[in-house]
Amino acid sequence: MTTQQPQATRVRWTILAILFAVTTINYADRATIAIAGPELKRLLGLSPVEMGFVFSAFAWSYVLAQLPGGWLLDRFGSKITYFFSIFLWSIFTMLMGTVGFLTGAAAVTTLFILRLLIGAAEAPSFPGNSRIASAWFPTSERGTAAAIFNSAQYFATVLFAPIMGWLVHTFGWESVFFVMGGLGVVMAFIWLKTVYGPKDHPKANAAEIAYIEAGGALVDLESKDKVAATTKLDTWSCIKQLLGNRMLLGVYIGQYCINTLTYFFLTWFPVYLVQERHMTILKAGFVAALPAVAGFLGGVLGGVISDRLIKSGKSLSVARKTPIVCGMLLSTSMIVCNYVDADWLVITVMSLAFFGKGIGALGWAVVADTSPKEAGGMSGALFNTFGNTAGITTPIVIGYILQTTGTFAGALVFVGANAVVTILCYLLMVGEIKRFEFKTPVMRAIEPSRNAV
Repeated sequence: MTTQQPQATRVRWTILAILFAVTTINYADRATIAIAGPELKRLLGLSPVEMGFVFSAFAWSYVLAQLPGGWLLDRFGSKITYFFSIFLWSIFTMLMGTVGFLTGAAAVTTLFILRLLIGAAEAPSFPGNSRIASAWFPTSERGTAAAIFNSAQYFATVLFAPIMGWLVHTFGWESVFFVMGGLGVVMAFIWLKTVYGPKDHPKANAAEIAYIEAGGALVDLESKDKVAATTKLDTWSCIKQLLGNRMLLGVYIGQYCINTLTYFFLTWFPVYLVQERHMTILKAGFVAALPAVAGFLGGVLGGVISDRLIKSGKSLSVARKTPIVCGMLLSTSMIVCNYVDADWLVITVMSLAFFGKGIGALGWAVVADTSPKEAGGMSGALFNTFGNTAGITTPIVIGYILQTTGTFAGALVFVGANAVVTILCYLLMVGEIKRFEFKTPVMRAIEPSRNAV
């Protein structure tokens, strides 16, 4: 009599659902300033350039905190680091609602400082997503997993832009920050109770762990033993080798260009609808959700297409690059908005552009495929540092274009040109996509912690 093997559990998809929920709140909190932006601009009397600097404040600290955030992830693991990240960014978001009690320079300064704090607190989030995806998903499912949690940026707009627009219209701009911050605090404690590494999760059976490990998942990455390991990363040696690799550098630069599109959408897009297309804030909140729906669908589709290509026998390079190149080509269509007047046509073109951007947003899958197993957090942090430098440059450059020309036409050309540069990076610079291995050791021995579990 043969003993039937237990069926593998599917806990990894529950973990992905939690990543998706957290990332949705993450991006909704980033977008609060865009929804409240037109009202804040009017009340505080900000110029386009000043508004650009306020929009960029988040990215300054987010970028500077990436490497420390990556170090924290590699040192203490994603579970606890990510918990404090969610909790702190949510508290700071709530505090932004108190800016309404201030006036003049004090209000602008407080607004800027709080956005800096939110950026620093959110720094470990996406490198943490990448680490968890590397631990829980085999290579043939990783593209879909990364595309799903990355597409949360669009779902956040679909779900929350209309809600936040209604809150601003009905209760004032301060209400957006109180509601979204409070939701994030609740999510932080849900995270703490539900997220574990594969070998520590109480509901993941041996069959599932064996399946994902055989497929290339780094199942020990988030285990308690791994986090308490008796080795320490030589940070500067690690960074030097990562930046010295042409493949990774091409991926990092490509992400900067992709995120130029992201930050246009998160910051200036609602202002574009209100100022250039003369929509009300309430209407802009609902209209902004339509390109976001397209971006979400494109994001999920890009991951599915990439993983299907792998399963059909295509190389990892072909499977990842094909959606990226095709998606970025579609994104350049936003420049057409400079030549049309009808609102419905503008929204259709923008929806097509963000559908393409969604398809091409596979950078986090590529990071999960290429990051060295010893430094997944650090590699993800470098990737995110490059990518979110666009959060500094994009709002400011568009602010200057708008102040100089009085129109968004040049801004759309600027954003579309970055999609073209992304294509060139992946076709001419990245080369073969494969897991990077350090040429010289980057780990040094340390004494085991007495408190290690």
